[in-house]
Amino acid sequence: MSECSSGSCSGANKASAKLKIQDAMIETTLEKIKYKLFIMSGKGGVGKSSVSVNVAAALAARGFKVGLLDVDIHGPSVPTLLGISGTLDVDRGSLMVPKEYNENLHVVSMESLLKDPDQAVLWRGPMKTSAIRQFVSDVQWGELDFLVVDSPPGTGDEPMTVLKTVPEALCVVVTTPQEVSLSDVRKSINFLQYAQANVLGVVENMSGLICPHCHESIDLFKKGGGKDLAEKYGLDFLGAIPLDPATVVAGDMGTPVVLLEEDSQAKTALIELADTIAEAAQKSFEAASTTHA
Repeated sequence: MSECSSGSCSGANKASAKLKIQDAMIETTLEKIKYKLFIMSGKGGVGKSSVSVNVAAALAARGFKVGLLDVDIHGPSVPTLLGISGTLDVDRGSLMVPKEYNENLHVVSMESLLKDPDQAVLWRGPMKTSAIRQFVSDVQWGELDFLVVDSPPGTGDEPMTVLKTVPEALCVVVTTPQEVSLSDVRKSINFLQYAQANVLGVVENMSGLICPHCHESIDLFKKGGGKDLAEKYGLDFLGAIPLDPATVVAGDMGTPVVLLEEDSQAKTALIELADTIAEAAQKSFEAASTTHA
């Protein structure tokens, strides 16, 4: 017969009770969100956060209520891309209030919890897991059409926690066309298959460079690798986004390129991507409803 001191048993019981309460809060929060999008990549530097921000902004511009959750604990870039600063407020019910970018787009990021945005976050797995769960349970997201989750690259603690916390998430995998990126994305797809996640499809970012002078496309990183990868694994190819100087300028300005007045090939491609994702999410939702009927 196992024995434990009353103190240790009491502590374990309290921790278990607290976890159950948080699970209930997470379930309540997710019930109010129609579609959960999980944007991930196999490696860094593929423009995943830029895709996340612009898809969220484009969906919001279409009139959808959108939440954008940046779970990159160690390198959050969403606030910079949206020109958001300052810490999160807490309402009277002790829930954190997301930063408002505009009427339809609200944002939560690790950076919004730091007094100094340049401060390094020296956390290991359990603390990161706890923080991500709190980003769902302790945030006043309210009624949303879309929650877009921007994950750090790879298959570590953060994506594992997101998939466990939001099991119905629809995953969008971002890659660039060259083999060095595709090889890592194959690992991400394998990870998603192992986790039995819902994969919405693949996006090829930096698909050609738009020359700022002649506005023609240059195959800087090749083209078509993402589409070939999607076909190989039987996944939907959601779209190709060119590398456009307008995107770089917009990012430094803290304005999504999809919201700039000037037209550009990247703006057009990102808006089309957001529309494609919205349509694919709707079809996935209808398919799931039919399956469970």
